[in-house]
Amino acid sequence: MLIALTTVASRTDADRIAAGVITRNLAVCVQIDGPLVSHYRWQGRAECTEEFRLHFKCLAGQAAELERHVLSVHPYDTPEWLVIRAERVGEKYLSWAQASSSTPPP
Repeated sequence: MLIALTTVASRTDADRIAAGVITRNLAVCVQIDGPLVSHYRWQGRAECTEEFRLHFKCLAGQAAELERHVLSVHPYDTPEWLVIRAERVGEKYLSWAQASSSTPPP
C-alpha cells in the first residue's frame, strides 16, 4: 500500500480532488487535514500560507493513474506530490483495500 500526499489552498479544492479520485477508483481512501500552515520559499521569497493536505491511500497498481489524475486537476503550478510506501498495513485493512480497488467505478 502507498500513501500519496498533496496540499491545496482551499477546502473546496480538496473536496473536489478527493471526490474525483474516489469516483474514478484511483484510491481506496482520501483523508483531508487542515487547515494547516505551510512555510516555504517560492520564487525567492519566504511564504506562509494556509493549506489543506490530502492523504491518498492506494495500491501500487493505482499509483500511476492517481498521480496523472491529481496533477492534471491540481490548481497549483508546482504541486507537492509525495508517495510513501507503507511499511506495515493491517491485514483486515489491506483486504478491504484490495476488495475496494477491484470494484469498478459506477
